[in-house]
Amino acid sequence: MAYAANSIASRIEWCRRQRTQARAQLELEGWQAEEDGLLDAIHNRDHTNQYLHCPPAVFERYAMGLQDGQALIRTAAVDQHLATPDHRTHV
Repeated sequence: MAYAANSIASRIEWCRRQRTQARAQLELEGWQAEEDGLLDAIHNRDHTNQYLHCPPAVFERYAMGLQDGQALIRTAAVDQHLATPDHRTHV
């Protein structure tokens, strides 16, 4: 799980850096939305409904952050499960 947390934290930091360099309001909102999606994945929340009325590009960025964060968490859970002694494969 530490890998997932580090990956998501790195991605959040990337979004924050990109937001400081955004040249347009829509770009700024997109980076914020992606960060929000990643944070929601960590906290097991889904604020998709709040983004339905945003411009499509902003909604897509939120959804991408949420889905990517959830995928990283699921992958880490599977990796951790497979790494336990009771679940080693025998050759």
